[in-house]
Amino acid sequence: MKQRNWKVLAIALGACVILSACGNSNPVTSEQAEQQSAEQTSNSEASENSNQEKNSSSEASMTITPDNFIDTLMTGSKEAIYSQFSPELKEALTLEQFKEAANQFLKGVESWEPVVNVEMNQLNEHSWKDQTGTKGVQVYLSAENQIEGLLIQPLETYEDTDSKFTKTEFHFPMKGEWYVFWGGNDVLSNYHYEHETQRYALDIVRTKEQSSYQGDATVNENYYAFGEPLYAAADGTVVDIKNDIPDNVPGVMNPEEPAGNYVVIDHGNGEYSLTGHIKEGSVAVKKGDKLKQGDLVGELGNSGNSSEAHLHFQVSDGADLFTSRSINIRWADQSQQLTRGNTIQGLSE
Repeated sequence: MKQRNWKVLAIALGACVILSACGNSNPVTSEQAEQQSAEQTSNSEASENSNQEKNSSSEASMTITPDNFIDTLMTGSKEAIYSQFSPELKEALTLEQFKEAANQFLKGVESWEPVVNVEMNQLNEHSWKDQTGTKGVQVYLSAENQIEGLLIQPLETYEDTDSKFTKTEFHFPMKGEWYVFWGGNDVLSNYHYEHETQRYALDIVRTKEQSSYQGDATVNENYYAFGEPLYAAADGTVVDIKNDIPDNVPGVMNPEEPAGNYVVIDHGNGEYSLTGHIKEGSVAVKKGDKLKQGDLVGELGNSGNSSEAHLHFQVSDGADLFTSRSINIRWADQSQQLTRGNTIQGLSE
């Protein structure tokens, strides 16, 4: 198979699209998703192993669950997996394309290590790395075990920047209990990771009973995070703000203003924090303000390239989100892991 010819599957449905914060495209279609995180390279030749690919109708009708998905992908029936694809996934990819892509991708894989096991908003996400740490699989299943999203891709690490942390110690910029939706040093845990400008960014939501909202999902006020106060994560000087971007109807994103409303703070040492997707009109600071850690900066919102109310927070080596390099954050409280799927405790109430 030619280079770049195999497809990585990524459909923007449910949690698969949540928090595409500060990206430059709105991942509504499979083509856009490929451009953002999925189109990768592979130089291996496709391989069909008849001993591993069982095509009987009984196998094709088996139920794929999180417990048997990875084993079925490796040695079972690709037809069984494909039969549980959502209509949108089937429209994006034929069975033969899926089989060809999967067989090529799996060549040389001996084992898998679980990375993420998350249930959020009626969708289950599971991801794995292979024994070399260079390949990853991510699948999203509904409560009825319909496969709503599937991602298979090479994994790249950036050990040189992973090991470099900010000189400033940052405090979590919100009070109470929060959920890390995207965070970590690989793309399975943090979709920002492949982009140098956002590599160590975090996307944070508030949850109750494994959901980020209650009632009508199209109403911002029904999201537990919406309107929550945001605080300066460390001392510094405000160098840029935006305060007039309307909050989105949940699910309708604004790629023209990726960060939405935001506050950028210069903390010295060439370190600038960005607090993004702030609620329209709620920014409580102005350029030039000298802030202390814990000072109010605004309220959490759903402005910009955001699918629902959440915080996008990162530290960079410059004030411009798109020309600066993201820096791994040194947190004052190092007892908590700000990685995908973890619930963390913020500032004291």
